[in-house]
Amino acid sequence: MFQAGYLTIDEEINLDGNWFYRLRYPNREVRQSLHGSLLKAWTPEGQPVTRQRMSLYRLLLANDFGGLQRLFTAFFAGIPHDWYRNNPIAQYEGYYASVFYSHFAALGLDVRVEDATSHGRIDMAVLFNSQVYLFEFKVVELVPEGKALQQIRERGYAEKYRTRGETIHLIGVEFSRESCSVVGFEVERDG
Repeated sequence: MFQAGYLTIDEEINLDGNWFYRLRYPNREVRQSLHGSLLKAWTPEGQPVTRQRMSLYRLLLANDFGGLQRLFTAFFAGIPHDWYRNNPIAQYEGYYASVFYSHFAALGLDVRVEDATSHGRIDMAVLFNSQVYLFEFKVVELVPEGKALQQIRERGYAEKYRTRGETIHLIGVEFSRESCSVVGFEVERDG
């Protein structure tokens, strides 16, 4: 990734003769391009990726959460069954969360994953249009339904962002590894 120009060295750290490097994207265009390429690689042949990215942007801009749920449900419905069946990672929350992340990151938005707070980690925070969207992802076969949004509330994840003075949306997204789809999408406005 470094030699191809997708990443650049942000910082060199020498710890007693051991060198460590902190990498970053050289610019927004490269970040968008990389995530767009990853999205294409994870999308079935012929999937209308550009149209979906535009739809995601418009739905987020309008805070159309029902539309967001339909968009992601349709996206997961388009992933071939063999990609789930022959891939053990598809059983875990991280697989589904990565698909969400790639869509938002491909738009070049400020996306923060595993965002640490004093009470745990927010799966994904998206800062866009003077609003904060906090996502928690769960697989219903691993935890009972309704736990995603409940976790955001109980752990006070919104506290970290309240001083920004922006509207905060709490979004619990639940997946089923049996149906390979979004089965729960709860949204609540904080405050």
